[in-house]
Amino acid sequence: MPETKKPNELLSEDQLRAMAKDHIPKEYQKQFSRPRPFELKPVDPRQMISPAKTEPKKQMWLRARGAVDAKDFALQQCLLAYVSDMGILDTATKPHGVNWFTGGVQMASLDHSMWFHESFDISEWLLYAMDSPSASGARGFNRGEVFTEAGKLIASVTQEGLMRPRESKFKN
Repeated sequence: MPETKKPNELLSEDQLRAMAKDHIPKEYQKQFSRPRPFELKPVDPRQMISPAKTEPKKQMWLRARGAVDAKDFALQQCLLAYVSDMGILDTATKPHGVNWFTGGVQMASLDHSMWFHESFDISEWLLYAMDSPSASGARGFNRGEVFTEAGKLIASVTQEGLMRPRESKFKN
């Protein structure tokens, strides 16, 4: 597991969103403020409105907000698969200084694969470490590793996503 800050040292995504809410366009505020089933804590939060160009790496801590039956491993896997799609594509956009708030960018997950290596409890903090070694031809390739707080690798993730300039509806 990479060395990183612990979850108790970080602001939650909820706290970061509350701080940025007044700067979000009105049409996005309802979606931006909606409750999520997972608590997320980005290790190095990205500026939401005007992101800088940065290297294609990202880490975030995550856990389910409610208790999940630890004996139901299939449910644990399903929930981790769901949350593993949150933010991984954003990793490929970091070198370009864009995100879904900057506008003019079309993004979509094209394929997503996971390998589960060990059992885990999605109700406990897990570190999701992501990187994007390639972004070209309107596609971003992303990788992720998920670790327990004790440092055990529990899952690996890959994703290819569409990321391209959105065409204007109006022609000059």
